[in-house]
Amino acid sequence: MNPRLLSGTTALVVAALLLLLYFYRRRPFILYWIAAWILLASSMFLTVRLYSDTPLGRMAFGISQFLTLIGSLSFVVAADAYRHRPRMARAYSLLLLPVAIWFSLAPAALKVWSVFAPGHVLIGGALAAAGVAYLLLVRDVRLLGALIVGIMLFVLAGMNLWMAAALSAPDAAGMRPTFFSMSVVFLVTALGMQLMTFEDMTDELQRTNRRLETAQSDLRELVITDPLTGCRNRRFFDEIIGRELQRHSRYRSPLSIVFIDIDRFKTINDTLGHETGDRVLRDVAGFLLRHIREADYVFRWGGDEFLVLITCTEAEALQRATALQAAFAASPELEELPAGVALSVGAVEVPPDVADVLPLIEAADERMYANKKRGR
Repeated sequence: MNPRLLSGTTALVVAALLLLLYFYRRRPFILYWIAAWILLASSMFLTVRLYSDTPLGRMAFGISQFLTLIGSLSFVVAADAYRHRPRMARAYSLLLLPVAIWFSLAPAALKVWSVFAPGHVLIGGALAAAGVAYLLLVRDVRLLGALIVGIMLFVLAGMNLWMAAALSAPDAAGMRPTFFSMSVVFLVTALGMQLMTFEDMTDELQRTNRRLETAQSDLRELVITDPLTGCRNRRFFDEIIGRELQRHSRYRSPLSIVFIDIDRFKTINDTLGHETGDRVLRDVAGFLLRHIREADYVFRWGGDEFLVLITCTEAEALQRATALQAAFAASPELEELPAGVALSVGAVEVPPDVADVLPLIEAADERMYANKKRGR
């Protein structure tokens, strides 16, 4: 079988497979691959039969060399198109125009040698540049397919440079085995491209999944967080209280509930307006979140009431709550709040094996009111 026909047919089959792949995975770099393989196939078919030594035959070989060069450069553009849309500058066309004229006309005037070795050198350089582009892509995106494509393009570059150095004409004896070997390299390159496309799809799915996980996490934060204060809400309390009670019962670790209320909040809302009331809530919540350990929970229970789930005994909880009162009374934030704003607290310990904490919350609420009366 004619080796050029075999190589051209192989390139055309690869282009057809990539076209089918493009219908499933519409990515620009696949289109550049398809264009490259079609150009390679066209260049091979153009020289399937060796023309008689006429200007037309020599011109056909020169055009074949130029098409192979453009196809090789298309692999470089495809690598660039994987990461972003390539910019096809007009200067590139102006640069290629004299090359096209040379490869088309020089063989007719100076015979085939004028484009044979120079053509293979340029093609080898373009394929080597494409190989470098894919290896750089491997460094950035870690795709095994890109590694295979890059290595195979280097192999093709080596073949072309060898033909330029060791052979003297397109019908030299060494051409036949070289083109048979080239067909094998074409197939391995196509395998790398298929793998690269699959890896690209997998990578996109992973990125999409990560975005979905982030969106779900953000949505959950919205659901379990009070939008005004940034504290957890009662919905989150209902979610975690069962788990906390089980841990409390299993490990016999102390657990207490601290109930906190803002003094004079209703009066502030009624006299100074809801905007001032919201500012008071935000400042108090910020103070609590800064002064309560991350291992404990701060909930906005409702209105101006906050609930803290804290891992310690009742005595320690009451001591910490009293310290919170004193720290808030001496905090700089208080100077910017309306007069009379203060905290009232009440604490109660959760006994082992308790099933319902609502009575304990009510007890902490009553103790908070007792503390408020003493403060007044």
